[in-house]
Amino acid sequence: MVVLCVAAATTFWVLNALNKDNYSTIVDYPIQWEYDQKNYIPVKPLPNSIQIQISGNGWDLLRKYFNISGTAYPILLQSPAEKNYLLTTDLKRGLGEFITPTQLENVLGDTIHYQIDRIVTKTLRPVLDSLSYSFDKNIALDGKVNFIPDQLEITGPSSVLEAFEGKYPVALNATKIKANFSGKVLLEIEERLAQLVQLKQKEIQVSFSVLSFLEGNKRLKIKKVNFPSNVKLTNEELIPVLNYLIEEANLPQLKDLEFEAILDYRKRNRADSTLQIEISPNPKFLKEVRISPSQIKLRYE
Repeated sequence: MVVLCVAAATTFWVLNALNKDNYSTIVDYPIQWEYDQKNYIPVKPLPNSIQIQISGNGWDLLRKYFNISGTAYPILLQSPAEKNYLLTTDLKRGLGEFITPTQLENVLGDTIHYQIDRIVTKTLRPVLDSLSYSFDKNIALDGKVNFIPDQLEITGPSSVLEAFEGKYPVALNATKIKANFSGKVLLEIEERLAQLVQLKQKEIQVSFSVLSFLEGNKRLKIKKVNFPSNVKLTNEELIPVLNYLIEEANLPQLKDLEFEAILDYRKRNRADSTLQIEISPNPKFLKEVRISPSQIKLRYE
């Protein structure tokens, strides 16, 4: 009986309190963005509410707080791409009239940020995504990669398309390529961009040739340049070895060359008395040229 009396009294007090005016609270009020959705698109999700401080009758505030039968306040953007923010002071008059009989006391925060871009169509040049493929050992690309079509049409927000810098990465998804390649490749769109951009083409023909290189090595004779008489090598018996890759077609040119390991004293590292070994000659048809060891320690007498 006592519990029922307490409950009844509490209910009566609450109902009576809600009938009073001049209450004040802060609520998240829903907003609705209105703009030309045919020619513009939000790059990031738009805010769906703003925090406002309101005052009025207890029942009205309760409905606003829990958004009971609440209608979102429409925000009209005539030119949504011209700027990426909206001053809340520009909303106060219209919003205050919209939420009557509740009174608008304040809009929390002075700025609402958004990013809405114009929808544009651009033509991009396809390029291979360097992380989407690899060559087998001693295999290299011969010449350029061919694409059909050689241009791709893409539609989406202007700022997103500008980030492509005129090129669209094509994912080959192939590893240890050892022979000439030719085939159709599905064009992929990054997951984070899938809802923003559209590619006109769904696939592309990719083809390229490869070169196969042979491994080789040569023992080098050391040639000292600009050495003072009191400077020696810590190991005068050292014989550097040249390691390289060469295309089979260039082997005849290699037979006529005499390689030397050049040590120029003027190029020494004064801090640790070491000298980098240079090779002469160094023809362009040699690839991945390495000298072992790459440097020599000097000693002074």
